[in-house]
Amino acid sequence: MDHDENIPDRDAGINGYQKIDRYNPELINSLSGHYKEVLQLIGETPEREGLLKTPERMAKAMLYLTHGYDLNAKEILTSAMFKEEYSQMVVVKDIEVYSMCEHHMLPFFGKAHIAYIPNGYVVGLSKIPRIVDVFSRRLQVQERLTNEIRDCIQETLQPIGVGVVIECRHLCMSMRGVQKQNSVTTTSAFTGEFLKEKTRTEFLNLISSKLS
Repeated sequence: MDHDENIPDRDAGINGYQKIDRYNPELINSLSGHYKEVLQLIGETPEREGLLKTPERMAKAMLYLTHGYDLNAKEILTSAMFKEEYSQMVVVKDIEVYSMCEHHMLPFFGKAHIAYIPNGYVVGLSKIPRIVDVFSRRLQVQERLTNEIRDCIQETLQPIGVGVVIECRHLCMSMRGVQKQNSVTTTSAFTGEFLKEKTRTEFLNLISSKLS
C-alpha cells in the first residue's frame, strides 16, 4: 500500500483506529502533587492502596475536563464553512453539555439547543457541538457559556441571526448548599433575526418538539 504523505496522523503501528490520550507530563506531576496534599488536608492517607494513583487520576481528569482552554473555537468553525444558498433556520438540538461551575468546581450538565440562519455560508453540523465543548470544557458559569457560544457563531459565520438555549442541572445546588435535587437552570441568548418574537417562537417550538 502506498504511503500518503498528506495524511499527517497516519501511523503504521495502529490497526485501523485507536484513541490515544496525551497529557503534558510536567502538568500531571505538578497537579498530582497538589492533589496529594489536598487528600492529606481532608484527613486521608494518600499512601493507602485505594488512593495510590488517585492524585494522578485526578490530574488527568482535571486536564480533560478543562481541555477547552487549548481549543480555538473560531478555527474549528472556519475549518468547515461552505458557501450555500440555504437561508432557512438550521437547528442542532439536544447537544450534551458537561462543564464545571467556576465557583465550587462542581459539575453542571444538561443540553444545549443552537440555531442560526445562514447568510451565504453554512458550517459542518458536527462543528456546532464541538463549539459547545470548547466553551463548556473549562471553568464556567452557565450564563457566560451561553453568551460565548452565541458570540462565537455570530462573529465567525456572520449569519442573519443566532439562537442559543441551554438547560442544565448544577451539582453545586443539588449536592450542597440549598440541595434542590430537581432544579434546572435555563439560559438563552439571541442575535439578529432571533430577537424578533416570530423567529424566536419558531426556534423554541422546534427545540420543544420530538421526532416521531
